[in-house]
Amino acid sequence: MEAQPEVDVDVPINNLKRDPRKYAWLQALLVPALPFLAYIAWRATGGAAWTWWIPVVLVFGVIPVSDLIVGEDHRNLPEDLVRQLQEMRYYRWITYLFLPAQYVGLTLCCWIWVRGGLGIVGMAGLVFTAGIVNGIAINTAHELGHKRETVERWLSKIALAPTGYGHFFVEHNHGHHVRVATPEDPASARLGESFWVFLPRTVLGSLRSAWRLEVRRFRIRSRSPWTWRNNVLNAWAMTVVLGAVLVGVFGIEVVPFLLLQAVVGVSLLEVVNYLEHYGLCRQRTAAGRYEKVGPRHSWNSDRVVTNVCLFQLQRHSDHHLNPLRRYQTLRNLDASPQLPSGYATMIVIALITPLWRRIMDPKVLAHYGGDLALANVHPPAVRRLRERYPDPSTVGSAVAA
Repeated sequence: MEAQPEVDVDVPINNLKRDPRKYAWLQALLVPALPFLAYIAWRATGGAAWTWWIPVVLVFGVIPVSDLIVGEDHRNLPEDLVRQLQEMRYYRWITYLFLPAQYVGLTLCCWIWVRGGLGIVGMAGLVFTAGIVNGIAINTAHELGHKRETVERWLSKIALAPTGYGHFFVEHNHGHHVRVATPEDPASARLGESFWVFLPRTVLGSLRSAWRLEVRRFRIRSRSPWTWRNNVLNAWAMTVVLGAVLVGVFGIEVVPFLLLQAVVGVSLLEVVNYLEHYGLCRQRTAAGRYEKVGPRHSWNSDRVVTNVCLFQLQRHSDHHLNPLRRYQTLRNLDASPQLPSGYATMIVIALITPLWRRIMDPKVLAHYGGDLALANVHPPAVRRLRERYPDPSTVGSAVAA
């Protein structure tokens, strides 16, 4: 694993001009601004319920179209610039600013829920608007949670609090990154496994894994896990405090909204997990251990628009190779398997199981030269896959089609 420098030093601002995406990264802050955009439209139209669906259309309609129009960018920054960008506070502050906007937006949505007199259509749109923001905030938490600085690790938990998914901080760093692309990882989807089957498996599996990891950490030190130092408990405590404050301010009526938007947010995170490693598998070595994580164990995409909005999460192979690398320096790796489009598009496709299988199953098989035994296969799907792809040559023709 390549440890990246974490020197808290400012570099002259003129050097930022060498980063072609210097200002583009600010577009990531448009995500927490979505509730305010919907609110302005709601007021301007005299309370039209459809306005609360504008964020949904933007994220899953406009962004995918923009990805197609803008296209891909496979370029990597020169290595002499990487160290400079790693150390610049400018990039960190973009992630920091996401959080206050996220919390103010959540507060606004709570107020609208209780005071706005929305009908079913408007209420559903409000839930999805808040859920999308807080779901994407888990990606911001992901970026912050991998860093060594204490303040960033705590900010990661704060970003996770609205969805009640604080245990992600533990499971992702110490569970998923260790077991990624293996059958033992609850966050690595298997070939032939639909998202709807994957969702309960990953939610429950990640929860159990996070708790076990923390219990083991304290047992090694001969200490009880029932302490505020337990990263699962203190992260959950933030959710409880946040919920108590919002209920205290807006009343018990806000509870259904908080629960529903959390479900949307968690589902959004997990559908991204679903597509990031679908069907990919690390092989066993002669010693019986899994091979080291490599570029071939994560699906990637260099679609520009989604990469900017998600802090380059789509350059996922480099992230797994170098978890300490900050988003602005993540690289495109030639050996990485590529998704046919950006995450925003693939999320929608993943929700439609027949379409997902038609597009992605042949790509997984082609990645392994048609050898089903090399993939991470969902056991109940083995027979169906063998019947559909009995000959490796049919995989290549299916991909071409």
